[in-house]
Amino acid sequence: MTIQLAGPTLAEFIAAQSVVAKVAQETPVEVSRYLGEILGFPVTMKCENLQRTGAYKVRGAYNRMSKLTDEERALGVVAASAGNHAQGVALAARELGIHATIFMPIGVALPKLLATRAYDADVVLGGVIFNEALDAAKEFAKKTGAIFIPPFDNHDVIAGQGTVGLEIWDQVPDVETVIVPIGGGGLIAGVASAMKQRAAEAGRTLRVIGVQSSQAAAYPPSIAAGKPTTIEIKPTIADGIAVARPGELPFQIIKDTVDEIVTVSDDDIARALLMLIERAKLVAEPAGAAGVAAILAGKIETSGPTTVIVSGGNIDAKLMERVISRGLIASGRYLHIRIPLPDRPGQLARVSEIVADQNANVIEVLHTRHGVGLQISQVELSVDIETRGPEHSEQVLTALRDEGYEPRSEV
Repeated sequence: MTIQLAGPTLAEFIAAQSVVAKVAQETPVEVSRYLGEILGFPVTMKCENLQRTGAYKVRGAYNRMSKLTDEERALGVVAASAGNHAQGVALAARELGIHATIFMPIGVALPKLLATRAYDADVVLGGVIFNEALDAAKEFAKKTGAIFIPPFDNHDVIAGQGTVGLEIWDQVPDVETVIVPIGGGGLIAGVASAMKQRAAEAGRTLRVIGVQSSQAAAYPPSIAAGKPTTIEIKPTIADGIAVARPGELPFQIIKDTVDEIVTVSDDDIARALLMLIERAKLVAEPAGAAGVAAILAGKIETSGPTTVIVSGGNIDAKLMERVISRGLIASGRYLHIRIPLPDRPGQLARVSEIVADQNANVIEVLHTRHGVGLQISQVELSVDIETRGPEHSEQVLTALRDEGYEPRSEV
């Protein structure tokens, strides 16, 4: 049985697979018992964070650029990206002997910027969000004749990204649900189309669930409106999927092939990054961990073996430090409290002793006489404490209250 969908045919996805193999590796699939316990079914993670350039993007970029004529290659290529597409285009261009110019938003993660330059691309920084860099790249293409390589809204790019789905089909033969992060939609459009065409051919059913950041969720209102809709993006750590408007072709494919789209918060994503480090020993970027975040946040319901795509691993070390701290807070393992105290010797030592008796660890203390609402005879103690989780945090608070203190938790 075959099905007719917008975008690439199954034959085109299969053809792209042999092309993409010249530059991309078949990434591993790792079992996650922890996520499996949450869903109640086996869960595997497709580790595109371990791909060359640290993300799946090189697949679509190389597939598109491999089809350029000699005359087009001589003109060079131009792209816009928050980082991963930039690296994919830069590497593909180097491998194909094409000059690349990449427009990136100001504030792009340093590892992504340095890696793009390391692949011999010219990098131009401009704009605060992706769409501003995208406009600049398109204007550059008009002025210079350089061939614009879209990050997601292109037939050949989608065919290249869909090779992730073909690999999952072979690596996880019994998969029933696939969870995919969504930005502009190129990855999920390719994966959903390729895998659903495979499933139809095999007489099987398959569910595909997309995940967006709640701060940049353009697809739910677009699906409701029946056409791509532009939204206002709010600040999010998931810059790799912060796209204000769905691509036209990805949207057409997604509305026909994706079964459900859910959203996750920055706190959900931070928890997911922490879980991936601690439980799976994997480093992911915030956008790449969106699918895992949806599982941890209870947004996913499945009835059988599930694969979640970890789509990228390019994260700045400084951001990782902040995200880990945020993840600890979101997981209830980092407690920030304020305690009004009598202004007399020994109070700080007593509070520290109570916390230590509960086997919690004080990591930062601020002692001030200038807290709002304090009596003249009082001081305020601001304490940051590491705990083992929400129950342990409540145990610390209860111990302090039992000793007559009035701690106010701000987490």
